[in-house]
Amino acid sequence: MLLCGLACQAQDAGTSWKYGYLSYDSVMVSMPEYAEMKASMQELRTQYEAEQKRVEEDFNKKYEEFLDGQSAFPQTILQKRQSELQEILDKNIAFKKQSQQLLADAEATLMDGLKGMIMQALVMIGQQRGYAFILNTDKEALPFVNPAMGEDITADVIELLKR
Repeated sequence: MLLCGLACQAQDAGTSWKYGYLSYDSVMVSMPEYAEMKASMQELRTQYEAEQKRVEEDFNKKYEEFLDGQSAFPQTILQKRQSELQEILDKNIAFKKQSQQLLADAEATLMDGLKGMIMQALVMIGQQRGYAFILNTDKEALPFVNPAMGEDITADVIELLKR
């Protein structure tokens, strides 16, 4: 509504606006930095998964030892071993949550860098071509674009980011 209101006012005043539109997702996935980021995230994810598997195997080994000896343990040793197992389990759960948060934070940081690069390209193209605005066509946010009034700049942004 706001865009229509502004565009209608501009038309009434005899001014025509130019705008650009693009598929932001297409631009993002075409960037070599995006592929690097995905590979880096997969490597980091693999490292965390390997560590989680290692601590899980350690826990399982200690749990099996506990089960094998529990009938022979005096009550105090039994309680101590149960408490140790619970502590290990709690630490493993905390590590898993922390690693998930660290992975999410790392991905967000890397994505922010990519988005910054795209934003710089959009500003450059928008200013060079005199656009009033640039729209993102992804996720059905823009169901209709009149190509006589706007330009699809997806390929232009991809090309600019390759340089």
